[in-house]
Amino acid sequence: MIKTQNLTMHYGPVRALDRVSFEVKQGEIVGLLGPNGAGKSTTMKILTTYLHPTSGTATVGGMDVLENPLGVRKIIGYLPEVLPLYMDMEVRAYLNFVARSRGLGGAKLRERTDVVLEECGLKPMYRKIIRELSKGYRQRTALAQALIHDPEIIILDEPTSGLDPHQIIEIRQLIRRLASGRTVILSTHILQEVEAAADRIVIINRGRIVGDGTLQELRERAKKHDRAEVSVRGERNEIERLLSGLEGTRRVHFLGETDGFASFQLLGKPGSQQWREIGKLARLKGWELRELTERPLSLEETFLALTEPETLAKSEKGEA
Repeated sequence: MIKTQNLTMHYGPVRALDRVSFEVKQGEIVGLLGPNGAGKSTTMKILTTYLHPTSGTATVGGMDVLENPLGVRKIIGYLPEVLPLYMDMEVRAYLNFVARSRGLGGAKLRERTDVVLEECGLKPMYRKIIRELSKGYRQRTALAQALIHDPEIIILDEPTSGLDPHQIIEIRQLIRRLASGRTVILSTHILQEVEAAADRIVIINRGRIVGDGTLQELRERAKKHDRAEVSVRGERNEIERLLSGLEGTRRVHFLGETDGFASFQLLGKPGSQQWREIGKLARLKGWELRELTERPLSLEETFLALTEPETLAKSEKGEA
C-alpha cells in the first residue's frame, strides 16, 4: 500500500532524507520510529503529497505521489503533528465541513459523521466548541477528521504528542481499534507508542533507515550477546566465580544483594542460552534461587544499538 524507493530530501544544504526505502503492506500497522529531527515528519509530508522529494519515488495505493497527488489524497486520512482544527467551530460543524471538502454529501455525509463520532467517542462533545475541549478530545476530533471519508490508509504524525498518561492510553487504544481493516503508518519518537501499537517497526536516524522489521527481528539484529539475570542465596564472590566459569560467558555484572540473595547479570555469546547453563549449575550446587530469567533487549536498548551504538556501549559499561 505504501512504497518508497531512494527517497531523498534536501532543505538547502541540509539532507533531511538520504535514500530512504521501505514498504507497508495492506492491513499492517507500521511504526516509523526515530529521534527528533530524524526525518519522520518529512517522510509523512512526502507521502501525503504536502512536499515534493528532491529525488526518489513514493507510491501510495499504487499511485505515485508526484504523478497523481489528488488520487493519493482521496485514499489517505492524515493526522499531522499540528492539529488541523478550527477552534471556533463546533465539533459536528467542523466534521461536516471536512466531509464536504472530501466530496461527501447527503445521506453519506450524515452516515460517516455519525460513524466517526461513535468510533472516536465524540458523541457527548459534538455540540461543543473545539477550543473548549480538553487536549485529549481535540486529538480525538483531529483523528475523526482523518477518518471521515473512510480512508484505506491512515497516516499519523506524533498522535499522542503533549497528552497526559491517561489520554495517551485512550488514544493508543483508539488507534488500535480503528486500524482494523486499514493500513496505518504511525510516526513517533516515543518508544512505548510503537511497542504498544505497531506490527512492524521502521527506525530512521539522521535521514537514513537503520532498522526494519518486527521488534523480535530488530532485537536479534541489535544484540551482541545473550543476557540472563539470576538471584542466588549465598556468598557473592564464590557465586560470581562459578558463574564466570560457565561456557559461553563473556561478563558477569554484580547487580546487588537483598535479604541474603546476590543478583547477577550474565552476558554471553549469542545463542549460548545462559539461563540454561545457570540452571544446570544451580541444580548441581543445590542453590536456592529467587530469580532466573532471560533478559532480551528492550525496545529502548534496541533503538540505542541501532541509532547510537556508542551510547549503549557506555550504558553497559556503567552497569558493570
